[in-house]
Amino acid sequence: MFTKTTLVTDEIIEKIDELRELAPVHNHGHALALWACRKILPNVPQVVVFDTAFHQTIPQKAFMYGFPYEDYEQFHVRKYGFHGTSHRFVTAKLAEIMGKDLKDLKVVSCHLGNGSSITAVQDGKSVDTTMGFTPLDGVLMGTRCGAVDPSAVTYVAGKHGFGVSEMDTYMNKKSGMLGISGKSSDFRDITAAAEAGDKRATLAKDMLVYDIKKDIGAYAAAMNGLDAVIFTGGIGENAPNCREEVCENMEYLGIKIDKAANDFKGELKKISTPDSKVEVWVIPTNEELLIARLARR
Repeated sequence: MFTKTTLVTDEIIEKIDELRELAPVHNHGHALALWACRKILPNVPQVVVFDTAFHQTIPQKAFMYGFPYEDYEQFHVRKYGFHGTSHRFVTAKLAEIMGKDLKDLKVVSCHLGNGSSITAVQDGKSVDTTMGFTPLDGVLMGTRCGAVDPSAVTYVAGKHGFGVSEMDTYMNKKSGMLGISGKSSDFRDITAAAEAGDKRATLAKDMLVYDIKKDIGAYAAAMNGLDAVIFTGGIGENAPNCREEVCENMEYLGIKIDKAANDFKGELKKISTPDSKVEVWVIPTNEELLIARLARR
């Protein structure tokens, strides 16, 4: 529905609120804030920047689900993708520091944090991403389960006696690294516990690493090649162990990581070896800067 940055009107706010089911944690709260700002500052223009807009270039074969086609037509059930502002910023930054046109690059961007998504960017456009109809899909996250067999959802709901909203909360708030480890949703806590020998924390870490590694390989196949991998977000920028483990045993794909170069947090830096066919970069995201630029435009 929303494919670009948009000036706020009453109609726009109503449409955002109508879509609350697609992003229950975000959309209704955003609508309330927009109404409040319009009431207090009626003559000040407002702009909305949509995190899903960058992913509107994903082809239909990648964004459709295997439900009857009528569910797409009537209920708009499809992959939307999220973290688009972050993926857009870091891929543009990558092209700048590599001195190349983004349209000439095939990139996998890994935005890793409490919520995580992996995006394939080809010809400067998003061609696939791991988050789906809602931000629940894709890799294991802090409290989100990520991709699971849909029948497992109905089975677990039945065993617990959950209704729809209860199961939604269970998958979004009580699962993921928190649910697997039983300790925390914070990757720093997970890492510390894993290093201390905690098996469930180690499992949570390994599951996340495995998910990311699989998606990099899948998107390299989808794009028929790979020029660079980006790590960004709270985990991507600050967890050298995660970056190293994701890039291990990826030489077949042309990825070779420099472990010494990778031993840092929170900087813009290349971490692949000079002979790595695929460049690997850590690029701190700056969604606020891109939002400001888009709002001004």
